[in-house]
Amino acid sequence: MAVNSSVPNDYSVLLSYSPPLLTAAGVITVITTIIGVIGNSLTIIALLRNSKMRTVAAAFIASLCISDFLICIIVLPFGAHQFFVGTWTHGRFLCTLIPMLRYGSVGVSLLSIATISINRYILIAWPNLYPKVFTKLKVSLYIGIIWAFSYGLQIPTIFGVWGVFGFDEKLGTCSICKDKNGRSAKTALFIIGFVLPAIIIVVSYSKIYWVVRTSHKRLNKHGSTLNTKRSDMRITKMFLVIFLCFTVCYLPLTIAKVFDPNLKSPPLLIVAYILLYLAACLNPVIYVTMNKQYRQAYFDTVKCRVGSSYDSSSPVQQNSKSIMSVVFLKNVVSPNPKV
Repeated sequence: MAVNSSVPNDYSVLLSYSPPLLTAAGVITVITTIIGVIGNSLTIIALLRNSKMRTVAAAFIASLCISDFLICIIVLPFGAHQFFVGTWTHGRFLCTLIPMLRYGSVGVSLLSIATISINRYILIAWPNLYPKVFTKLKVSLYIGIIWAFSYGLQIPTIFGVWGVFGFDEKLGTCSICKDKNGRSAKTALFIIGFVLPAIIIVVSYSKIYWVVRTSHKRLNKHGSTLNTKRSDMRITKMFLVIFLCFTVCYLPLTIAKVFDPNLKSPPLLIVAYILLYLAACLNPVIYVTMNKQYRQAYFDTVKCRVGSSYDSSSPVQQNSKSIMSVVFLKNVVSPNPKV
């Protein structure tokens, strides 16, 4: 396994930054970690316990939350420590693992959101086709492909074939560095893992807007259909907000790393990293803010209430300890998924 030999002994560009700035960044990262761990954990538990929320959309949300939870529990603590001490002190292995998880998480998140955008478009524009495209088995397959593809893209870099994972002194963090042949996977990952999914998302939501706009008069003639469509659109809008927030959080640092690797402005670099870390805790906040059903599910989970909205005899309740298998297999998606 090839990694950059530049894992630092005593130098990092962060050491030249203002100590109060680094301390503030470290504190914000710790707070973000706590919020992210709690928020994503609550979301996963709520989805498992609430039978009414086991839908196709919930399966992809669970995938997003698991990805964000891994970032919060593994990546962010090292990021906070790095801000506090001003350099990387955890050796080469972790300097490979941490950026791999970070890049993999970006891929999982964006590809999940892209798949969700396709899901919303088919639901709204082709409702008769929807049950055939998003069956339990196919949803599990889609999620498995998303994870395998996102982390599979890191394999060449792990073995030093296409760039190497290591410490980048110019950025002050472990990242993808150029290999001995001067190659780096950053630009390709940016295009494959960010630009292409973003195009899919923009096109899908544009088509959704067009479909809703052109069918508005027809929907007004059918009250129940209109109510259903409005419910679908509320969830669709929530996912659009998730994508916009994700873009705001990830794009600044991504652009800096790809197009300006010698970024010299300490405040801008620190802000870019903080935005990157915030992305891991924002989704639960969006769910609570924009969806009444999620707010109630969070409340019931915190209060340990088991009401009519929960099915205590369901396989999910009986096997709640196996979160990963439930999320990615059949129990997440209801037999007749609507959203």
